[in-house]
Amino acid sequence: MDRLVSVDSKELELTFKPGQRCTTTFRLTNLMHTMSVAVSLSTTNPSLFSFNQPFSVLSPLSSSNFTLFLSLPSDLPPLSSPPDSLLVRTTILPTGKAHQDDLRRLFSKPGSHIFKDANIPISFIGDHVVKFLLSPSFQTLETSFLLSKAISSCTKSQITSLLFSAASSGNPGFVSALIDGGGDVKVRDSNGRSLMFSPVNSGNLDVVRVLIESGCEIDDSIDWFLHDAAAINRVDLMELLCSSGNSVNSVDSSSRTPIHVSAIHGHLDALKFCVDKGGDIDCVDINGWTPLHYAASEGQTLAVEFLLECSSYSKYAINKDGKTPFLLAIDNGHSHLLDLLRLGDVLHRAATLGDVHGLKSCIEQGTKINGRDQNGWTALHRAAFKGQIESVKLLISNGAQVDLIDDAGYTPLHCAVEAGHTQVALYLISHGALANMKSLKGVSPLNLNSFKNNPAFVFPLCGETELA
Repeated sequence: MDRLVSVDSKELELTFKPGQRCTTTFRLTNLMHTMSVAVSLSTTNPSLFSFNQPFSVLSPLSSSNFTLFLSLPSDLPPLSSPPDSLLVRTTILPTGKAHQDDLRRLFSKPGSHIFKDANIPISFIGDHVVKFLLSPSFQTLETSFLLSKAISSCTKSQITSLLFSAASSGNPGFVSALIDGGGDVKVRDSNGRSLMFSPVNSGNLDVVRVLIESGCEIDDSIDWFLHDAAAINRVDLMELLCSSGNSVNSVDSSSRTPIHVSAIHGHLDALKFCVDKGGDIDCVDINGWTPLHYAASEGQTLAVEFLLECSSYSKYAINKDGKTPFLLAIDNGHSHLLDLLRLGDVLHRAATLGDVHGLKSCIEQGTKINGRDQNGWTALHRAAFKGQIESVKLLISNGAQVDLIDDAGYTPLHCAVEAGHTQVALYLISHGALANMKSLKGVSPLNLNSFKNNPAFVFPLCGETELA
């Protein structure tokens, strides 16, 4: 015989409540038909647990209930890994009777007469234990096992409530365990926020994926998750949300889209993602602000450059306060954006009109001499097309590149020749412009009729006289 008593539980579970002395009860049964058995109860952590009867005597085939106590109330569950356990030792007691001191002395002497009948794990269960396991203050390799044990005694409403803590913890395993335990993924908190609110804002892709795969619903009218993901420049998260039905043109309570949010923060990756997904670059919010208004107001240079590349309109858009992006940049002291937002336009206009004083003023203010308009024209293209020779000279002397091409592949020389401005064309050629440089349609200045029909063009070509 390897044991004298049996225990009615394979595991002892204590429902933990902060500040309370939690207990659990178990039953021992004497397996001997004719002999009484002495019993000794102890735990692997005697400072933590106590019993109502640490020593007792069971008469033949009798049973008795015993209570395990958490010795001192605690605010936090005293978890351990591996868990503490109950030790049950027994020995035959021929007399059938003994005092507590006698039993204590009996079990203090090791030997073959002492049986080790049971080693029962002790577990703490309940929603307070789950909360503790989900907190950052508890770290253990056995968390998943402890969590599954603690969840087993929770009601569905308790598990659902705990899902918010799990989603905030950033551990997808915790979230899955609570969902598997019966948690409702469609629940919202008192503010109407979804379970996905916290993991989206913290950028936890794995938790968001678990929630989506488990049926967590996204309502575009109140769940502005793409906006949140754009605010932290998480394109991978935005991709996942879009694949679940979110639109990059969805609007928040201020009618701002994720594109607005990306522009505010200057997140170029998020901006490009939105545009690739069909986002409206010229959309306005309730105050008439475009994404470019926000980027200019916040001084976001890269965002401004990108938005200008994507839209020829928004540079001139006026919000409800009558402000263009240029004026907002001025208001907020972002002088580095003035060239992008307006000085370039002023430079182009001055070049077109032959306004040398205006050109000098723009150059002194730091405008980009080779800045392009929506068609890819530089100020030199415009001056050449209009035959403004003094503008051409001033621009070239200040670094204008003579062979930059526009969106059609035209150089300033193409423009001058096509418009028949011989003096400008000759000046460009004398400063390195290539007469045989072809446009996207394969047209070079040599092929243009104005060039062919004007003999004055022939001699400056340094011996290149084939005009066909």
